[in-house]
Amino acid sequence: MDLENQRRVKEAAEKYGAENLVILIGAAEYEAAGLAAETVTAGDPTYAGPLTNVELGLAVYHAVEPEFKGFVDPDVYEEQIGMMEMVLEVDEIINEVSEIRKEYSKYA
Repeated sequence: MDLENQRRVKEAAEKYGAENLVILIGAAEYEAAGLAAETVTAGDPTYAGPLTNVELGLAVYHAVEPEFKGFVDPDVYEEQIGMMEMVLEVDEIINEVSEIRKEYSKYA
């Protein structure tokens, strides 16, 4: 997660309260998805951004997770994300993000 997005997430958590935010990520690789999920829950593990040592504990989901898919019109999901499911490592992404959410999220 780039430094500007970290700043935006931190500001939103301060303004609206961490309990009122849900982060939706769409990284194509499970490692990148995991890094983003860890950043918004446990803090920036690279110690480079505004979320360094900031444990927001935010609820975080990836766009291919069933929890998100259940909230979206199936036709819209298929049109916007369906094709990507065929080329992404969906199971690995789901496992990575859900494990981080279970470990660090206070609000999921």
